[in-house]
Amino acid sequence: MIPEILICGDSAVSVITGNDISLESNRLVLRLMKSFEQDPVKGIIETAPSYRALMIWYDPMIIGYEAICEAILQHAENMPVLDEKEQFVVEVPICYEGDDLAPDLQECADLQGVSVEEVIRIHSGHLYYTYMVGMSPGHPYSARFEEPFNFQRRPVPRLKIPGRSVVVQKNLSDLIPFDQPCGWNIIGTTPLDVTDFRKEDPFLVHEGQWVKYIPVSRSEYDRIREEVENGTYQTVIRQKEAGEEE
Repeated sequence: MIPEILICGDSAVSVITGNDISLESNRLVLRLMKSFEQDPVKGIIETAPSYRALMIWYDPMIIGYEAICEAILQHAENMPVLDEKEQFVVEVPICYEGDDLAPDLQECADLQGVSVEEVIRIHSGHLYYTYMVGMSPGHPYSARFEEPFNFQRRPVPRLKIPGRSVVVQKNLSDLIPFDQPCGWNIIGTTPLDVTDFRKEDPFLVHEGQWVKYIPVSRSEYDRIREEVENGTYQTVIRQKEAGEEE
């Protein structure tokens, strides 16, 4: 792979791995990031993956622009192969009931000309691949590879939506970690904390992982939420099965 390197100020570059948002481009991003993790370069401060690029921050007092470009090209030629058998699925319970937990579900169903049950069936019936984590700490950007619906952004964004909302737009389905502004449609809520800084690993989902939504009733939602608050709930993270629907 010969990546495109874009200058981002005097101490960062963006390394582009593809021209489209695809699983292939994103896996190249993760392979390049893993290459730098396995073979660190003095002067690199941090890396952060996005849909089709790896952002690299560096200390220009330690390593210059030409040297960082050379290091990137060398690492791009020797990227480790990701073990496709080690793809993990995070099972995320979601409650689709009530105007407080799923205020836009009925409207989304009406706009698509289908029943609420059909929206739930399709939304929870596939896996969502997490391309990146950003916007706010622990906010996963997850998508499926076809667009079963055509959910558009809301014409007027809300100034604040609750943390733990599950929001959709086109083929994207994101988990909102904190109360924040948002223009997407809320079709459900998870009882899990998307980000919890009390934990050693504060993020529920990481880039390169898959999300599987598990429908739960309101009573199950309340029970799981109580377990989360008590610290007794165990999130299910399992290996992706061969042929599992994406």
